[in-house]
Amino acid sequence: MTGSPPTLPQPPLLPRLIGIGSWTIFLALFLVSAHFTNFSLQTLAQGIPDFFAFFGKMWPLDWRALPEIWQPLLETLQIAYLGTLFGGILAIPFIFLGSRNTTANPVVMWGVRGFLTLVRSVPDLLYAAICVGILSFGPLPGVVAIVIFTASVLAKLGSETVEAIDPGPLEALQAVGAGRIQQIIYGVVPQIAATMASYVLYIFEINVRASTVLGFVGAGGIGQLLRTYLSFFDYRGTAVLILIVFGVVLLIDAVSSYARSKLI
Repeated sequence: MTGSPPTLPQPPLLPRLIGIGSWTIFLALFLVSAHFTNFSLQTLAQGIPDFFAFFGKMWPLDWRALPEIWQPLLETLQIAYLGTLFGGILAIPFIFLGSRNTTANPVVMWGVRGFLTLVRSVPDLLYAAICVGILSFGPLPGVVAIVIFTASVLAKLGSETVEAIDPGPLEALQAVGAGRIQQIIYGVVPQIAATMASYVLYIFEINVRASTVLGFVGAGGIGQLLRTYLSFFDYRGTAVLILIVFGVVLLIDAVSSYARSKLI
């Protein structure tokens, strides 16, 4: 017995149109971006010899630069530490004011969220450049820039964590007449403490990396020394500096990752 082979059912029209439209937009964005940024694989390929020639100038390493590195490196870590500490403290009220289940007024909640979104839209390097213009050169503008970045990011992550907690303890505290502050202290904080500590450690890692480039705009730290080396074409000294920073960042990442794995 013979017959026509079964035909596969066609997917619905709307999902197919959405798929075709998505790929069309993706391709159009790629072409427009490549055109206006002069993106060219041929130009990149032509630059490969210069890329290796640049790193070739870094060898052999000039270890005489080593004594000059420690003080700016320590300053970089201090900028990251103070920025994370004060940023974390500053984020606390915004966490609870921006959370749906702990704020007293929806208008306040949306106002806080809008403000945090606005603050996060500016990169920390630009904050550092602005603060240098206000506070002059040195590590203080770097600390302020890191504080602003830390507070805005931590408040965003914290408010999302607060909204995901188990509502049971809060409802129990409300039933016995506990005030809003008591609900937060006894019903919310115990549930988010470990996660928030993990977030703080993670942001500290990011801040260490961010602090290494703040010196390019005069905000102190090892970035200032790096800019000086590059200005004088001291590539062998630059290589030593990059190597030390790389090792320190790896060490901090490893310690922080281990600590976070114990918290969560």
